[in-house]
Amino acid sequence: MQKIQTDVLVIGGGATGLGVLRDLAMRGIRATLVEKGDLTYGTTGRYHGLLHSGGRYVVKDPQSATECAEENVILRRIQPHCIEDTSGFFVVTPWDAPDYGDRFLKGCHDTGVPVQEISVAEMLRREPLLNPHISRVFEVPDGSADSFLSAIMVANGARQYGGVVLNYHNVVGLVREGDRVVGAQIENLRTGELVQIDCAYIVNAAGAWAGKIAGLAGLGVNVVPGKGTMVAMNHRMVNTVVNRCKMPADGDIIVPIHTVAVIGTTDLHVPDPDVFGIEQWEIDLMMAEGEKLVPGFAAMRALRAWAGVRPLYKDVDVQDDRDIPRTYKLLDHQTRDGVGGIASIVGGKWTTYRLMAQEVVDFVAQKLGNSAPCCTHLEPLPGHEDGKLYWLGHRLDEVEAHDSYGDLICECELATRQMVVEAIHHEATANLDDIRRAVRLGMGPCQGGFCTYRAAALWLEERELPGRFDGRGKGAAAQDQPTPPSANAALRHFLQERWKGLTAILWGDQLKQERLDEIIYLGILGVDLLPEAPQAQQAEIGMVTDNPAIRTEYA
Repeated sequence: MQKIQTDVLVIGGGATGLGVLRDLAMRGIRATLVEKGDLTYGTTGRYHGLLHSGGRYVVKDPQSATECAEENVILRRIQPHCIEDTSGFFVVTPWDAPDYGDRFLKGCHDTGVPVQEISVAEMLRREPLLNPHISRVFEVPDGSADSFLSAIMVANGARQYGGVVLNYHNVVGLVREGDRVVGAQIENLRTGELVQIDCAYIVNAAGAWAGKIAGLAGLGVNVVPGKGTMVAMNHRMVNTVVNRCKMPADGDIIVPIHTVAVIGTTDLHVPDPDVFGIEQWEIDLMMAEGEKLVPGFAAMRALRAWAGVRPLYKDVDVQDDRDIPRTYKLLDHQTRDGVGGIASIVGGKWTTYRLMAQEVVDFVAQKLGNSAPCCTHLEPLPGHEDGKLYWLGHRLDEVEAHDSYGDLICECELATRQMVVEAIHHEATANLDDIRRAVRLGMGPCQGGFCTYRAAALWLEERELPGRFDGRGKGAAAQDQPTPPSANAALRHFLQERWKGLTAILWGDQLKQERLDEIIYLGILGVDLLPEAPQAQQAEIGMVTDNPAIRTEYA
């Protein structure tokens, strides 16, 4: 068994875990992070992309509102390239209580959320498709955030200071010596090898899976997995985040992010964060609620549906999951349970990931005798060089500047050959879905119809042909590769991942698109006739799952 020695082991490769890793590394603490999938594979990569102003919580959860308002300012400064300044409206529709607007305005003032009331005429000038019967409009500094890019940049920032990131490494056990946790046993999902990581401290930042991780040490953490279903629409009918001005509820927000607009979300308890589905009533509800904000919304083209699982920490009895506070909580298991060497960070929002990490690392650093201060609020992330916020046309601008129209692999999202090849060569890339998270491959209207086979061809060229990169930093000959070619397995896997988000919204133009994709991949290319990849090779590209219910064939 391979053994690794580190000061702190961070479990969970979402925003919070990565933030913890970077903060630890910047303070000179040796740290290693493990994640059972790709970075952001969990909740961080499955939310609607909102950079919170805090407005959503000013009445119901004022502590969260203040935290979001303060972190909003910091994130715009340290990672502007991951954030679009869309602004945000809170609107009172005919279906909303008229007096809530005054409660909202007072809540903003009490919690420090910047707000101003604007006229309905000004709202319609800026967003002409919004419901003209809206009676009041409040503007707040909401934005949209690219959680995939942010995660990559935070990981790169951690590596610059010596932090180690191990994705596709699953925690199978925690090692206890008496009343202290001293390490963990990890399975490398690509090779099947076991790794033992010995450490002075463990940070459990596994989000909705934090209860499962704590359970490996005999500890109880009451994380309530709250499923939220979202629908991405084919285009941005609004360029401003639009919230209903009422107590948070299902389908009350539209977030414009990249080339699409996302409406969400539901909030349903699920017993297991790995096992859940999307119900048709959830989709119907999203479309109906969208109609109240944008008349004609239900007739627009739905592009994809997906769900994420909120890591809600329940320490008090409540009737409804929406009554669980959205703020975070740091659990010191030595004080709480009499077990040292481990702490859990639960709850919170993407917007507060850096703040959560700072509190965790302040605590762990004190335990380790490290007095270095936190600097993550001061030092920008890599990739920020021009200091500009994200803007929607940046990829088109680059394509035009370099005359690279002929190099487009994904025309919907303007991902070029160079971008895809660089992602293929990244040491952490295990499959085409990892490339999607890196460059937005297949996330546009055709949902991979025209770019998947192109990306699979590049995968073959770069990973399997003689003298090409084999994903481990060495040259590889074709005869050294397993049979059948992993490009075939990667192709099937990516199509399957895209298919999962389409089954609930197959009507109208998206049904026509999916029929065209079916003709391409089944009728012409015959991907259903490709030989199955051996189990070992499925593990190599991150295809293996313990849940057969989510491995439905693409057909």
